[in-house]
Amino acid sequence: MIAVRARADRVATSPLGRASPLVTLAVAVAWLLALATTTDPRPPLLVAAAALAAALGPGRVPPRDLARGLAPLWLAALSVGFFNALLSPANADPSAAVVVAVGPLRLTEPAVAAGLALALRVAAIVAIGVAWGRVTDPTHLADALVQQARLPERFAYGALAALQAIPWLVEDLLALREARRLRGLRASWHPRILVGLLVLAIRRADRLAVAMDARGFAAPERTRYRVVRWLAVDAAVVAGGAVVLAGIVALR
Repeated sequence: MIAVRARADRVATSPLGRASPLVTLAVAVAWLLALATTTDPRPPLLVAAAALAAALGPGRVPPRDLARGLAPLWLAALSVGFFNALLSPANADPSAAVVVAVGPLRLTEPAVAAGLALALRVAAIVAIGVAWGRVTDPTHLADALVQQARLPERFAYGALAALQAIPWLVEDLLALREARRLRGLRASWHPRILVGLLVLAIRRADRLAVAMDARGFAAPERTRYRVVRWLAVDAAVVAGGAVVLAGIVALR
């Protein structure tokens, strides 16, 4: 929990973290939609570079933290591109130039180009998602949804509580497995572990619901500890996102 709090403090004090999460989310969605309309390999490179630069620069995300989130997903993107190229119908075209041929398997230039373009698009999508997740504080997002998007408080803060409860479930699962191991029982998946996890989750949810009602989430009017306002940094984020979109259009 100390690491989670340290990450929240780092996000809150970063220039990009002070922007409204709704603005950064809108920019991220616009980039995703732009990537879905092109098969050129250059726009994904531009978008991925912009997302990573924003996270490492104004987002102040540690490079190691960013690499830890990107590495397995980029490996999956590379695998998707490879198998797409391997199974492409273009490999059966006798007039296409062959890049690699091993027995009955052959890779042609059109298949490799299509696989590379797909891998780059997936990698860029992953970069957008990981970068946005690293520069966004969930509590700030919930506040913005309530104050700026006018969503019901019970929905926004309930979703926030559910997301923050995931680490607790992991800790409870590890504790239950360790307890079975100390009693000489199998610590692998067992129905009793799932039942115990369900009981602990219900108890946590009950305490959380009581705490939320005690803090006035059911009241029609309540005060705000942190007021979310539109700032100059929001305009800067929109301008930067528009520049990247213009670059995508130019590259297409």
